Amino acid sequence: MNTLFYRTLYPLLVAGACGAFVLAGSAALAQKPPSAEEIERRKAMGGYFPERMKNPNLSGNPPKLTVTPPDQIPLNKIQVPPGFQVELWAHGMPGARMMARGDKGTVFFGTRIIGRVYAAYERDGKRQTKIIAEKLTQPNGVLFVNGSLYVAAINRVFRYDNIEANLDNIPAPVEMTDAFKLPPEVHHNWKFLAFGPDKKIYFQVGAPCNVCEVNPGVHAQIRRYNLDGSGMEIVARGVRNSVGFDFHPKTGELWFTDNGRDWAGEDGFEDELNRVPAERIGAHFGFPYCHGNGQPDPDVKVPNACANTVLPVITLGPHTAALGMRFYTGKMFPADYRDAILIARRGSWNRTERLGYDVVTVRASPDGKNAKMTPFMTGFLDKAANSFWGRPVDVMQLPDGSMLVSDEEMGAVYRVSYKR
Repeated sequence: MNTLFYRTLYPLLVAGACGAFVLAGSAALAQKPPSAEEIERRKAMGGYFPERMKNPNLSGNPPKLTVTPPDQIPLNKIQVPPGFQVELWAHGMPGARMMARGDKGTVFFGTRIIGRVYAAYERDGKRQTKIIAEKLTQPNGVLFVNGSLYVAAINRVFRYDNIEANLDNIPAPVEMTDAFKLPPEVHHNWKFLAFGPDKKIYFQVGAPCNVCEVNPGVHAQIRRYNLDGSGMEIVARGVRNSVGFDFHPKTGELWFTDNGRDWAGEDGFEDELNRVPAERIGAHFGFPYCHGNGQPDPDVKVPNACANTVLPVITLGPHTAALGMRFYTGKMFPADYRDAILIARRGSWNRTERLGYDVVTVRASPDGKNAKMTPFMTGFLDKAANSFWGRPVDVMQLPDGSMLVSDEEMGAVYRVSYKR
């Protein structure tokens, strides 16, 4: 596919992977057949092969964009290992996704379709929430560093200085868009932000397509910058759509989730958990030529497709939408959770039998070997009915060692704790 095509088309599309269906309301369980116009649009994009699927009419699941009252959140359905407890930590934030915590305890939330940034904070002994920015294009990425909140909305970057002291009167942000020079395409370009042990800010730039050849200097990569937007360096290439990464607490190496391509089959290709070895900064992780544990793409074909590709630490299931991830470094959970990774899997759409809709634990050695995945937080998916009520998107550790889990579907946040 011609990269110019995406540069021309995608600024006009705010719908992401599912076109008009993303804004179709809150019917998150519906699978409406795509219209003839939508079918032609998907074909023009490339990589659209519904004949390979059990259900060729699969369409996306638009998130619920209205407030869900607490009594309509079925907390009792959530299942965690023995000794763990789950409580409703915050609610009333439709579309809440990625999280960042301020020095004074304020938790900030990015969103996608609803275009807002929220804050949750304590006042007079009660937890309150408010909108601190809105009418942005998919401001998914949030990061708190040195007293400032960074917000990334596709290619626009804003910095809110001293924001925790000004929650009642949000200051005008410093716009840093020109400094970071991020591409404007929307598809797979909603951001995740992290602050590395090297004191740099990390962004991803996704592929502007389901599957296509891209300019490796622009798309399908993870980058890092100085906090002022200078010094850009590509850390990983061939990364289709990462919306979660963290740094190993012992080695400082970057680990990241990556979403596999769609329309190649209901069981392919799997999402991935990847590690960037310190000696392989800038290495290639496969997209669009190689997927999963070394499977060549059936449509974008090149000789030796998986040669020199860094293979994943572990695959995370087909179409599970593995997103936010964090290494656990606290002391509240049992000892075998130390340095394990908690990963939120938002859940599938390009699959007849739903998969994901949970939080899993991955344990692996620091060099990425001997990886094993186990369930951690389930109950959002009713497998018998093939329906879901919640969609975990991000995880974040609190100073006491408990974990927050954001649920985009309910606009809620859960706190998971452990009592010995």
